[in-house]
Amino acid sequence: MKTLQLLLKTNDSAAPLLARLALGIVMFPHGAQKVLGWFGGYGFDATMGYFTGTLHIPAVFAFLAILAEFGGSLGLITGFLSRLSAFGIAVTMGVAIFMAHAGNGFFMNWSGSQKGEGFEYHLLAIGLALVILIQGAGKASIDRLFARKVEAR
Repeated sequence: MKTLQLLLKTNDSAAPLLARLALGIVMFPHGAQKVLGWFGGYGFDATMGYFTGTLHIPAVFAFLAILAEFGGSLGLITGFLSRLSAFGIAVTMGVAIFMAHAGNGFFMNWSGSQKGEGFEYHLLAIGLALVILIQGAGKASIDRLFARKVEAR
């Protein structure tokens, strides 16, 4: 019960609400590309094939990364298991920095003049995730509703 209380603990502040909505809305299209093939993505099977075959990521970690982006984004938007969702996204973004983006420098490739994208986007995502990890889901969240029920017991 104590672990559940710590996972759900939050307040009615708007700051974590804004952080989780921003992160969830930005991450949703990336997850939907990987799972559903929406927004120009390749879908689950092709993404798993790329992660495991080309990038040589073990299947369990590839699946967890896809789950973090898709399920985590939905969790953040609804405020359901927000700390767990934020943690998954933060880890995924950290791995992306070190595996793919650190060598391209800090900046995104706005002008098309570098070989790939930098890691500034990923760093912002990690920052928003840290707000949620520290503060919880905040106002208008399923976590807050469950936390009230757990506190009442």
